[in-house]
Amino acid sequence: MYIGRFAPSPTGELHFGSLLAALASYLDAKSNNGLWLLRIDDIDPPRELPGASDTIIAMLQAFGMQWDQDIVFQSERSHLYQQALNQLQQADVSYPCYCSRKEIKQRTSHSRYDRYCLSNKTTTTTIHTHCAWRFKNDTSSFIWQDTILGEQRIEHSENADFILKRSDSLWAYQLAVTVDDAAMGITHVVRGRDLLMEATKQLQLAQALNLPTPAFSHIPLVKNDSGQKLSKQNLAPALSTTQINHQLYTALQMLGQKTNDKFKNAKITDILLQATQDWNPATIPLEYSTQIRT
Repeated sequence: MYIGRFAPSPTGELHFGSLLAALASYLDAKSNNGLWLLRIDDIDPPRELPGASDTIIAMLQAFGMQWDQDIVFQSERSHLYQQALNQLQQADVSYPCYCSRKEIKQRTSHSRYDRYCLSNKTTTTTIHTHCAWRFKNDTSSFIWQDTILGEQRIEHSENADFILKRSDSLWAYQLAVTVDDAAMGITHVVRGRDLLMEATKQLQLAQALNLPTPAFSHIPLVKNDSGQKLSKQNLAPALSTTQINHQLYTALQMLGQKTNDKFKNAKITDILLQATQDWNPATIPLEYSTQIRT
């Protein structure tokens, strides 16, 4: 059975780029008679905004996208991530790291990790709570298929040993997402292309943990009128509940889907039903032909 998901981080309100990702994942699931689940990826408290989770949930409901099971909150699942880390430690595919970003930058001319702490291996008895944990990536290259972009071949130099748990004891995105996607039975992930490299890490982790892997589809990133990726960091305007029909209509057009002028005044449920019936992932463009004015 097809099970998809939308997994926003509560670091701000949903913007148009968020709508494209949510809508694409929702329509792909519903057109396959599948389930669409909602997970709030709230594992980075310093970056989260008070009330953002409630705002995100309310906005999805306003746009007619209703999830099929109880909402999952990553902040309640730390025990699962610890179990996964324990498994990786026992399999000797993770190691502690005491390096700060400043130290790494001073040692290397690039941003990838130089395996200093692996080469100067610390014994288990001296490991303290202020170390990070990294995944030991010994593959020279990793190949996988994206359903939109085709074959992805990632060399080790692009995907060096990444963080599993931070030195401040917060869980890294890759580990939490991999564990949760498997635990939730996710079979398909449709999301923005800014997470393309993360898919490689998640697939490697799932392989190391003997977990099932979803099929990945990465849609283009929407840009603002300055050519920048639409994001919270670039102060992208929040979605508006006063222009839902217009925003859905525009989103469907950008995703290369059939649209109808009747959508501009139709009930939201009718728009989504028709869009589900007409959904064709093969017509999603590799790049959007328009930008969003901010």
